[in-house]
Amino acid sequence: MNFAPRAPYSTAPTQPFGIPQIWSSAFWGGVWGLIWVAIAPRFRHNKSYWLAALLFGAILPTLVAWFVVAPLKGQPLAGGWKLVGIVTGLLVNGAWGVGTAGLLRLFSTRE
Repeated sequence: MNFAPRAPYSTAPTQPFGIPQIWSSAFWGGVWGLIWVAIAPRFRHNKSYWLAALLFGAILPTLVAWFVVAPLKGQPLAGGWKLVGIVTGLLVNGAWGVGTAGLLRLFSTRE
């Protein structure tokens, strides 16, 4: 049974260096996480923190994927402007932002 078009932990090589997809995703997730760590102190740990995390995750990584990464890989901008792809990118990356903010808050020693 194929529930999704791609395997969740793909080891397929990425372009241009042939690094397995899972390692590439982990690396870039870490880079975006460091960016979030740098800007998170600007938000109080209330609703604005969580909203900022959601918007950061939904917007910035998604725009970079659509307008920087896709052209480098020879793919259409914004997934060809298909609504399903646009919504999926925003939701998945927004969930990543909230999850990353939650982990930062959980493991942060600063109150």
